[in-house]
Amino acid sequence: MTQSLPVDLAAADSGWPPPPYQKPVPVVTGVDGVRFFGGVTYATTPGFRPRLLDVRVPAGVGPFPAVVWIHGGGWLDGDRRYPPPTVPAALLHGTVLDAGMALVSVDYRHSLEAPFPAQLHDVKAAIRYVRAFAGVLGIDPERIGVWGESAGGHLAALAGVVGAHTPGAALLEGAHGVGAGETGVKAVVDWYGVSDLVSLADHPMPAMPAMPGGADFPDPYEALLGGSEAERPELARVASPVTYATPGSYPPPFLLVHGTADGLVPYSQSEELAQALALAGGEVTLTPVDNADHIFLGSPDIEQIVTDSVTFLAHHLGA
Repeated sequence: MTQSLPVDLAAADSGWPPPPYQKPVPVVTGVDGVRFFGGVTYATTPGFRPRLLDVRVPAGVGPFPAVVWIHGGGWLDGDRRYPPPTVPAALLHGTVLDAGMALVSVDYRHSLEAPFPAQLHDVKAAIRYVRAFAGVLGIDPERIGVWGESAGGHLAALAGVVGAHTPGAALLEGAHGVGAGETGVKAVVDWYGVSDLVSLADHPMPAMPAMPGGADFPDPYEALLGGSEAERPELARVASPVTYATPGSYPPPFLLVHGTADGLVPYSQSEELAQALALAGGEVTLTPVDNADHIFLGSPDIEQIVTDSVTFLAHHLGA
């Protein structure tokens, strides 16, 4: 299950200046044999908090396919340890592990720390890290999928459609953490993510609660994109997954799940991405959740949504 690491990776936890990532150290938890790698630094940038990930690996003999989980929170908030409040963490973790897949939960820089494409750079860095240390983690580097919700769904979709041959790839791939390596994925699950920030500009934002101290809650789209008002339409285009789902680009299989009554990210966002993915030559399944709002509020069967998402990933990752 283990393998020797390249020299630069083997020396990652020694010397000065501090390395841009740490080698994973396993901790076995409980009696179920699940291995847990907690709070591992996969990338650092001076002046920013370290980017961390957790890895849960099923009991048994690997290597196992892996699912990279990307949290939501409007790119302004959120934490790798917590799914949306409608989805118990034990349900998410347990369903993935029971299907014979490892679960990699990642943090990324929030938009007020750094605007786009910093968030995508971090997701790409996490994928590179998992591949670089696949032997230590017990993961098959050829069978990696991504799954995100809300802002994380947007980033998961981008991870699926942006590859080494994408126009402008150097800008979008980044060089954080391990620095270089393949970031392609085999399958994508996108829960109610934004797909076209240009068209979304016409969708009024719902009223947001005031922050502690009475300050206004930042506009999540303006915070993500940065730049001036004049620059923002082009920045929105660059940050939109539909921009890269072009005919003949052949993206990996996608599952899009979205509440039809979503008041924050309209259901039409997933319809638009599904159409673009189909025209790009990809396999895409769009699953509406009738009368559900954002984070599937109002859905009577969250467990089935999770199960269907894991089944999709297990099928395409060969679990």
